[in-house]
Amino acid sequence: MDQPAEINRTLAETYPDARCELDFRNPFELLVATVLSAQSTDRRVNAVCVELFARYPTPQALAEADREQVEAIIGPVGFFRNKTTAIMGLSQRIVDEFDGEVPGTLEELVTLPGVGRKTANVVLGNAFGVPGITPDTHLIRLANRLGWTDSTKPDVVEQAVGALFPPEEWVMLCHRVIWHGRRCCHARRPACGACSVAELCPSRDIGEQYPAQAAKLIREPRN
Repeated sequence: MDQPAEINRTLAETYPDARCELDFRNPFELLVATVLSAQSTDRRVNAVCVELFARYPTPQALAEADREQVEAIIGPVGFFRNKTTAIMGLSQRIVDEFDGEVPGTLEELVTLPGVGRKTANVVLGNAFGVPGITPDTHLIRLANRLGWTDSTKPDVVEQAVGALFPPEEWVMLCHRVIWHGRRCCHARRPACGACSVAELCPSRDIGEQYPAQAAKLIREPRN
């Protein structure tokens, strides 16, 4: 049996609506939202981005914004000073070096302030349709529990998971695994007894085993 493929198939059935949970209308909005999402929640980022993009809808507008006003808007997402520096800096770089358009390659995206491979792959996969693995904290945790890797280094996890699946599956695989990590396979107390892929998981004994109790642990991502 091809365990990775079977897990992907089962998660597709479990989470048919899996998608990027950051709201965006274009690559620029997704890029900024992804930078803001570090150590925050998607719901909180989505909430602040409504006002942020209403006031600064383009890279040029954000690059020319008043810094204190930007900080006031994004304050709820945490680390707002560093994130303000990043999103205003990347906006300026996009204006200066990419004619105001978010670049569509990994090599170009990672040259922007505050943008690493993970952020770049989120933008490429969801805004440009370019396959990529997004090794966020949930994917790293689940890839280890599922036996796909024994490393917690993002670049190693990215390569290991990518090698198990065809590129056309990468983006949706990451959404499904991340949804499962947020809803069921929690870091501290996974709901193993209510997990749709428990029979395929070598770590199925680490969490709550009783189905009724495990079902109570299933939850939507927090605010």
